[in-house]
Amino acid sequence: MARDMDHERRAAKAFLRQAADFIWPPRSLVSRDRGAGKGPLSPAEFSRIRFLDGAVCDRCGMPLGVDTGAGGVCAACIARPPRWNRARAAFVYDPQSRRLVLDLKRSGRRDGLATFGSWMMRAGGALIVEADLIVPVPLHYVRLAGRGFNQSAWLARTVARLSGTPMRVDALKRTRRTPTQGGLSARARKRNVAGAFEVRKRSVPFVAGKRVLLVDDVLTTGATLSACVRALKQAGAHEVDVLVLARVVRETDVTI
Repeated sequence: MARDMDHERRAAKAFLRQAADFIWPPRSLVSRDRGAGKGPLSPAEFSRIRFLDGAVCDRCGMPLGVDTGAGGVCAACIARPPRWNRARAAFVYDPQSRRLVLDLKRSGRRDGLATFGSWMMRAGGALIVEADLIVPVPLHYVRLAGRGFNQSAWLARTVARLSGTPMRVDALKRTRRTPTQGGLSARARKRNVAGAFEVRKRSVPFVAGKRVLLVDDVLTTGATLSACVRALKQAGAHEVDVLVLARVVRETDVTI
């Protein structure tokens, strides 16, 4: 009897979702047109997204030209290993995917979060399974108050909900307000965020000795993520992995 009622509830929810999609067709995350496809992207739009589901560097998530097997590391990470242990991204940040990122980051468009979360789950499945705690990259409280949202926290919360992994949205804080990283060189970005993060005292017990998954929207030069990783490890984190929605592959794509 209970099983039949549960089946009826699921069927009713599915019917309501279908009815809603019929009355209010999903708006494309790229073109913003309604009814472009059954999902948030039309087939043509989806085909242009460069998903990072092939061979990638185990340390930074950069696509590799040759599949070197599990644990393969790119030359850049061999020469200068990043602060984090492993990093993964769902797709490449380029002209085809830019609107997906910027509409989330600058406009606060949330209707793609479920899709983005599923893509991040696919890209970072191994990292998520091993994580004890998910932590988003924070905004300074002045910027958060002005913008009204933190897109990295939205992504982290979505991944936490889908995976069942605990999350602490305010584990990290920015100790000072920094200028935007957009348009800065890699060296300037690093100087800009040096010492700008710390773990809140009340969150130290949740971080110490744990494997932390740090979540952000985009990996560009890695300066902000490196500063966050440093703060987490100073607070006693055992290991820190990184999961982002998108990552820059070419320097010419660094526009954010």
